[in-house]
Parts: sequence; structure tokens; C-alpha cells
Amino acid sequence: MVRCRKPAAQSSTRCSLHKVKLHVRKTRSGSASIWAREGQTDQSEPAKPEITIPNRRTRFRIQFPQLALRRRLGQLTCMSRSALKLRSWPLTILYYLLPFAVLKPLVRVGWRPTSRVAIYKSVPTRLLSRAWGRLNQVELPTWLRKPVYQLYIWTFGVNMKEAAVEDLHQYRNLSEFFRRKLKPQARPVCDSHSVISPSDGKILHFGRVKNCEVEQVKGVTYSLESFLGPQTWTENQLHKTSFQDQLVTQEGNELYHCVIYLAPGDYHCFHSPTDWNVYHRRHFPGSLMSVNPGVARWIKELFCYNERVVLTGGWKHGFFSLTAVGATNVGSIQIYFDRGLQTNSPRYSKGSYNDLSYVTNNNQDGIVMRKGDQLGEFNLGSTIVLIFEAPKDFNFNLKPGQKIHFGEAVGSL
Repeated sequence: MVRCRKPAAQSSTRCSLHKVKLHVRKTRSGSASIWAREGQTDQSEPAKPEITIPNRRTRFRIQFPQLALRRRLGQLTCMSRSALKLRSWPLTILYYLLPFAVLKPLVRVGWRPTSRVAIYKSVPTRLLSRAWGRLNQVELPTWLRKPVYQLYIWTFGVNMKEAAVEDLHQYRNLSEFFRRKLKPQARPVCDSHSVISPSDGKILHFGRVKNCEVEQVKGVTYSLESFLGPQTWTENQLHKTSFQDQLVTQEGNELYHCVIYLAPGDYHCFHSPTDWNVYHRRHFPGSLMSVNPGVARWIKELFCYNERVVLTGGWKHGFFSLTAVGATNVGSIQIYFDRGLQTNSPRYSKGSYNDLSYVTNNNQDGIVMRKGDQLGEFNLGSTIVLIFEAPKDFNFNLKPGQKIHFGEAVGSL
């Protein structure tokens, strides 16, 4: 309470700041009865001040103190970054989950929610993928196998007529069912085209590589050097400035790429897309975020964040590479001729990679692969990225978004 009064000797003039007094009382109590009682306690005043009771709208503003929110947010900004995240992330999650913009007033007073991308990147996808892998290896009772697998078949549209083993009771666990083999005649290999699809899936993007960038989906690109890593598998070509030019070994050739997305219901093995020699393997430990096309449009350079295995070598037209990109619940990428490869390890150094050369003194040709040979497999489904060198008259026989099967033509000269 603020009260200003002159000495009692000068009773003829009096200075009363009742408005200031009323303002202070309003912020503390907001009750008209208390104001009235306090006005009556001063018997020396001949006239009672006129009391104005705030209306309903004013009382609502008092009960929702925006200044207090600003003060509280100011305290949050002084905290350490870890403490600030702990305080703000629960609000952020509620901000995106609650309907009808319930927490929108917080934005009006200066609070800003954490982006969805930052929240998604903080999810322990590697730990969840390892837990999912352990769950998949649990042997199911015989009576439970058929209903579980039928639910999966109905959900993802699996064609069991193509499977080498159609009896669902023969698959002991989910992992065996995911990695099921196909009948030999189910996927004929096209002989009239030089490059075939290494797996079943959906064509996300294809075309020429331009400005050292590759498109993961339409309009969203990533750096070619960040994706493949430094060019150390062949002799350095110092006279070539850009990373893209270093990959092109023959004059007049261009660099091409093709991205194939494997859905959970697809055949999960991948094969050699052409006749080539594999000289080098590079393993990038990393995140295991989803590579679904919707998420790929959402997160730029998603393929550079995720764990991946890059196989590089050469074919008749020069440089050729196949990259298996991991994803959520696809922590295990297996290469059949490389038994020492171990993916989704509990610990790894961010930004690091492991190299292995298949070229030795006794084997100068590396690993020789023929078109259609079995190359590796995923545990659930992910993405295959082909980056290769070819003459300028190379043509793709594809359409964006089309469904493709292993053995079908990708392109030829």
C-alpha cells in the first residue's frame, strides 16, 4: 500500500493518491470487499474514495499474468543449456500434441518451442533399433506364428506366393520372416540392360549429379562428399578441383545416381546391380532415423546423418558405388562377403568412419560381382543409393515414384 499524506497541522490541503493505492491493491488481491474494508479503516479521512471494481475482462487479464510469464522466461534464459532443455521440452511436446493451440499464449509472450526436427533427432533410435533386433530374435510359439505373420502381411501387403517357404509356421521368429528368401523364378534378371535394380522398392529420385549434390527426394539435396566421405580409395587426382570431378575417371563421362526406398513389406535382400569389382568398403556409424519419403522431405541431408555402408569399385565405364543406408529398426546391415562388418554398435564416435580395402597383393581385382549376385541384406527395410559413372548417352528407364523389383531394368546405353 502506498499512502502520501501531509502533516496534520496543514489540514486545509491534503494530497491523497488513492489511485496508486487502488492499483497496488488490485494486483495483490483483486477483491472488492478487501478494498472497501481498507478504505474504511482510515477514520481521519472525511470522504471515502470512489472504488472502481475491475470488470470480468480485467480480472481475467490479472489472473493470467503475462508479465510473470515474461519474468519466468527470463529466468529460463539464464539457465544452463541442459537445464533449459529439460524445462522447455515438456512444454514443446505438449505444444505439438495438444489440440486447438492451447499453449499458443506462451508464444505470444516470447516462448519459442523446440523444432520438430531437433526433437526427432534426440530420440535414441540406435538403442530402440537394438531392442527391436533383440525382440525379433525371440522364438515365437508355433500357435502364435501364423496370426502374427498374417497381421504383418495384411499391414504391409506382403506377397507370400513369391517366398521360397510359404508355410508361416516354418519361420521361428520375426527376423527370419523379414529376411525370407524368394523363389528362383520370382525375380528374373534382365540381360538386355547394363544396370538393374539391386532390390525391391520405390524409386525416389534418379538422374545426373549436379554441383556435387544429390537429391534424396525432390527438392531436398545432400552433399556428395559428405555422403561418400573423402576420396581415398584411389589415387588422388590433384588437377581436379571438385569432388565430383575426382570420381569421374574417363573423359566425356557423367556422374549419375538412383535412390531406391525399401518399404517394410518388400524383399529385404539386395543384389549386385551390374558386373563390377568392389575395391573398398567404408562404414559410417551414425543415427538410425526413418528414411520414409515423408521424413526424407522433412530433414535435409538425412542420408548423411544415418548409418551407412559404402561399397566403391569400378565397372566397364569407370567409377561405381552402392550404398546401403540404415534406418530405424534397421540397425543391422549385412554384407555377405564381409563377415567382419558390424553395424549399430553401442558406442561410436560421431563423424568417424571405418575403411577396409579388398585389394591386396594376392588379389588385385578385389571382390568380383556379377549382375544379380547376392550382395547383402537388411533386417527390415531401408534405402539403396547407386552413384556411378557412365557416358553421356546413358538413359534411365524409370519414372519417379514407380514400384520396382529386383532384376528389372534401371538404365542402359
